[in-house]
Amino acid sequence: MADLENIESAFRSLLASLQAAKLYGLEHLLFKKSVENVYSSLHNILMEKKELVFGIVEEELAFGKEVFFDLSKSARPEILYLKSKGIERITFYIGMQKEELDNFIRFLVTPRAEIETKTSDHFALLGIKNISIGKLKTDISDKEIKVISLSNLYENSITKVQKTFTNILETETIDSLALRFSINNIMEGLTGKYQGILTLATLKTLDLGMYEHLLNVSILSMYFSSRIGFVKEDVLDIGVAALFHDIGRQYIFRKTTGRPAGPQEGVSALDESHTILGAKLLLRYVDTLGILPIVVAFEHHLKYNLKGTPKLFFPKKPHIASMIVSICDIYDSLFRKRGRKTDYSPDLIYNLMIKGKGESFEPRLIDRFFKIIGVWPIGSIVRLSDGRIAVVRDENEYDIFSPQVEVISPPEKKEFIDLKEKKDIVRIDGYINPLKEGKEFLDTVKVFCT
Repeated sequence: MADLENIESAFRSLLASLQAAKLYGLEHLLFKKSVENVYSSLHNILMEKKELVFGIVEEELAFGKEVFFDLSKSARPEILYLKSKGIERITFYIGMQKEELDNFIRFLVTPRAEIETKTSDHFALLGIKNISIGKLKTDISDKEIKVISLSNLYENSITKVQKTFTNILETETIDSLALRFSINNIMEGLTGKYQGILTLATLKTLDLGMYEHLLNVSILSMYFSSRIGFVKEDVLDIGVAALFHDIGRQYIFRKTTGRPAGPQEGVSALDESHTILGAKLLLRYVDTLGILPIVVAFEHHLKYNLKGTPKLFFPKKPHIASMIVSICDIYDSLFRKRGRKTDYSPDLIYNLMIKGKGESFEPRLIDRFFKIIGVWPIGSIVRLSDGRIAVVRDENEYDIFSPQVEVISPPEKKEFIDLKEKKDIVRIDGYINPLKEGKEFLDTVKVFCT
C-alpha cells in the first residue's frame, strides 16, 4: 500500500512543479524535470490506489482525513493560488499519461481569461482524461472538518514532541537548527488555536501518554500567558519552556526502566533531583532553546512559598514563567485522573488547587487562571439542575461557577443559557465524564465547541 509519506511527497512535487512553471516558464528545463518527478511519484501510487484525491480544506492540504500541516505552511502561496482558481479538489486516476500531467500543469498557470471554454471542454481539447478538478464534495460539515484538522494537528504535534525528546534524551549531539525548526513549527502551528485544542483535549477519550501531558501543559501555558497580556514571542518562549519542564524526570525514568514515564508514574526518591538534572540537560541546548526552559525545568516544583523542590540556599521567588507552568502542570495532571478510580471533576480540581493559593501558587495568578479557564472549562458536559444535559460554550470571568452553556439533551429543549443571568432558575448540578457516562454526547459536543 502507498504510505502517507509517499502521498505527501507526491503532493509536494506537484506544488513544486506548479511553482517552477510560474517562476521559470513552461519551456524551461527545470519545469520539464519537475513534471517528470510529479509523474513518477503519482504513477507509483496510482498503480496501487487506482485513484488519488488531494483536497484543500480551508487553507490546509489534505488527503482523506489526514492534513499535511508542515507542507501547508510552506506551500501557502500555491494553496491560495489554487483556491483563487476555484480548485479545492484534484483527482488523479490510473492510466494518467505524462502528457496529460504536463498539459494539466500548463492549464493551472494559464490565466482564466485566455480559456474560452468551460473546464471539462478545455480538458477534452488538451487530451486530459485522467485528471479532474473541482470543489470539495463531502457530507462532512465545515465544523466537522475543523474538528478533524485540529485533531490531526494535536496528534501530529504529539508525535513531533516525542521525536524531539528522543533526540535530546538518546543522542549526544543533535542538529540544533533542525531542533529549533521542529519546536517552532509545533508552537507556531498551535498559535491562535489553543482554545479549540483545549476543548478537544477536554473531550478526549484516549490517553496518549506522557507526551500528551507535556503538549497539554505547553498549550495551556501559551493560552494562559496570551490571555494575561504576554506578546506572541514571549508566549512561544513560555510554550517551549513548558514543553521541556519535565525532561529530567523523563531522563531518569528512561535510564531506570528503558521506557518513557507514563503520565501517572513518578520517580519517588529522585523527585527532587529531576528538576536539577533537567536544568543541566537543557544547558547543553541553551543556544538552541534559550535560557527560559532551563529556569522552568529547575523551578516548576518550587512552590510560591519556596517550600517545594529543589531546596534553595538563597531563596528567591520563582520566575513568572515557572509559576505559570506549575499551575498548568498540576491542573492537567489532576484533569487526567478523571478516567481512573478517583474521578476528579472540574469543580473538585478547582477546590483542590485554590487551597494552594498563597502557598503553592501566586495568589493573583491562580485567581486569574480560573477566571480565564473557569471552574467548568469550555467543552465540559454538565447536568443542569432541571435535569437537562448541556455543554459549556463560554466562561463568565466575573462568575466562574456560572458559565454560558448550550443545552444538547433532550433535543426538544435545546437552548443557549447564560447561567450568570439565570442562576436563580437553573444552575450546574454536576459533571458528566466524557470517558464514562458522557460518551454518547462526544461527537455532538466536539462539533459544537470547535
